[in-house]
Amino acid sequence: MLKEPLGEPSIVQKDVFIASFSLFNVFLWWYIIPLIIESVLSVLQVTRTQNTVIWVAYYLAIIGSSLVGSILSSKTSRFKFFYFWTILGVISTSLPALLSNFVVAHVLMISILLGVSFGLGMPSCLAYFADCTSVENRGRISGVTFLATNLSAPLFAVLFGMLDWKVNSLIFAAWRAFGLIVFSLKPKREEERIVSEIKRKNSFMSILNSKSFALYFIAWLIFNFIESFERPILDYIFRDFHYILMAPLIGGVFTLIAGVLCDRIGRKRVVLYGFVIMGVAYAIIGIAPAVSAPAVLFSWYFFLTIESISWAIFFVTFILILWGDLSQYGNREKYYVIGEIPFFISDIVRVLSAPYVALIPATSAFSLASFFLFLAVLPLLYAPETLPERKIELRRLRKYVEKAKKLQQKYVEKDARE
Repeated sequence: MLKEPLGEPSIVQKDVFIASFSLFNVFLWWYIIPLIIESVLSVLQVTRTQNTVIWVAYYLAIIGSSLVGSILSSKTSRFKFFYFWTILGVISTSLPALLSNFVVAHVLMISILLGVSFGLGMPSCLAYFADCTSVENRGRISGVTFLATNLSAPLFAVLFGMLDWKVNSLIFAAWRAFGLIVFSLKPKREEERIVSEIKRKNSFMSILNSKSFALYFIAWLIFNFIESFERPILDYIFRDFHYILMAPLIGGVFTLIAGVLCDRIGRKRVVLYGFVIMGVAYAIIGIAPAVSAPAVLFSWYFFLTIESISWAIFFVTFILILWGDLSQYGNREKYYVIGEIPFFISDIVRVLSAPYVALIPATSAFSLASFFLFLAVLPLLYAPETLPERKIELRRLRKYVEKAKKLQQKYVEKDARE
């Protein structure tokens, strides 16, 4: 069991709101960025190689800028850094509307700038969220944040499809600028100075050498690589499968459920559930010979439902909760940047391997995925629980006391009637 970090300041509800809404703002904006790039690409006739280069450059820009941002954030005021990051996002999102003619070089430049605009401040924004939430309610607040994002993202996508892409770039630049208003609600307090003084010069290697971090990181890395190879096959199979439209809704609901469970029964158990049910889902569709038979069709419905639930669990735990639990107040940026890198590396692998992975028989690919998912569970068995044991025991005791009070009241009322 991990010791609870010491020295955290009292949590202020206003801080929690600003941190959560800031993530909501940037997550929705990030959801739209690929649509902006695809819209610009649609006006050009690019080759497969050019398309691959543009998307790989976008993901590399996110990774590279995240690493740089995690270092720069410790050298300046947090909110000054947020203001710069947000303004950069507004400018980069507005560029497609400002340029009249496009060539491939323009699209490459825009994709890199959009990637930098997202990645540069994300480690600091995620660290701020972890600083503003306590360990016993971080799961619940994370679930609410992702629920709001997943329910709003399809609406934003519909709006994007209804309007011209140049108009869209201005609308979503304005949405990104809305983050400036939220940040302005933050009062200048002594706490920000204290945060800058707390920061230590921890290296990336020292974080990776931490056994607790490494065990969770390895499991997360394995899952992302599996997903990067399976995604092209799934996209091909489900291209006409309308049930997939329900996946964001299912995932959104279960992000909240997963967050609540993380605060009640612990993070490790919830993550294990996610890996196990995903492995079972891949095992079931791995033995499905075709999509035509009713029983096999049911297996696809089952898989899509389970995959949505698993992704909800992994997003809440690996994106927002675990790295905040494993780090200390005022010193979390590098934990988050390392923890999120597998997610974007998997996108690069997916883009590069898509033409070749699609040639692999689906049943073989899914069976292998199931096998490696069960392997990913092994490091989790040795990983420590990041929710302090006393928090779990306190909730159990509280529940026991509430039941005892109800029983006592029941017998008192029964004696009174007699």
